[in-house]
Amino acid sequence: MSDQKTPYELLGGEQNLRQLTKRFYEIMDTLPEAKGIRDMHPENLRGSDEKLFMFLSGWLGGPNLFMERFGHPRLRMRHFPFKIGKSERDQWMLCMVQAFDDMKIEEPLRSELLHSLLRLADHMRNQEEPGEGNV
Repeated sequence: MSDQKTPYELLGGEQNLRQLTKRFYEIMDTLPEAKGIRDMHPENLRGSDEKLFMFLSGWLGGPNLFMERFGHPRLRMRHFPFKIGKSERDQWMLCMVQAFDDMKIEEPLRSELLHSLLRLADHMRNQEEPGEGNV
């Protein structure tokens, strides 16, 4: 058995991950710069908050809650109905960075997770920007 902790454990487990996702959606709900992605969500963010928590739990090496309840995440497919370009990716990351800062997530975990989340957010893009090839 490995002594190495998962990112889920390094974050502090369920309680801290719930706080992080709650804070992320509070920021999205109130930050004018995130209006574009806020408008993609239902008025009540509780279901979105819970789904992100469940997804991140498994993605970070904790309980695979999302897959147990909904099956494979198929993130691009689930997000395809929404126009997601660089602006939406950047708005999502702005909220996530602020949530990490508010939670005082320390280095090197902070940078490692935010870089991984940026790759994930970039993968969700389904809109080409002028001058880009296929997304």
